[in-house]
Amino acid sequence: MIVLGRIVAPFGVQGWIKIHPFGDDPASWRNMSHWWLCSDDDAPAEAWKQYTLSACRPHGKGLVAALAEISDRGAAEAIDGFYIAAPREALPKPAEGEYYWGDLVGLAVENEAGEAMGTVAGLISTGAHDVLQVREGEGEEGVERLIPFVAAYVLDVDLATRRIRVAWQKDW
Repeated sequence: MIVLGRIVAPFGVQGWIKIHPFGDDPASWRNMSHWWLCSDDDAPAEAWKQYTLSACRPHGKGLVAALAEISDRGAAEAIDGFYIAAPREALPKPAEGEYYWGDLVGLAVENEAGEAMGTVAGLISTGAHDVLQVREGEGEEGVERLIPFVAAYVLDVDLATRRIRVAWQKDW
């Protein structure tokens, strides 16, 4: 499952939900007939429950949506905080130079000098741009690096070799 966003609040009294999207083109979600919801973004695929999308529209910096199975505010409150995802095959193909967050997690990161920086453990949406959470090592001995996911620092993403090359030094 590729996590697309999170439900942040009920919206109105007819079961609509307000969504914080994780990505640049949440309006394209309207093209999917179903969304999958779960309270745990790291849950196995069988834990996600399928919902039918009735309506979806932009609202501020996010979206509001109606799901056929959610008919009132009480039902919307029950799924507040849930994550929204879809199977990889249900998603539109990203454009050149665009990636789903789920495709980046687990990729090895190395700098221009060829030094291993760690692997992508997650991403953070800051509003201005996304940030790679790169983890090298385990436990208290491990190091976390936060690298802005912008062209000035991310030089190359190669999904085939599962590697990201960055303009970043180990001691930054």
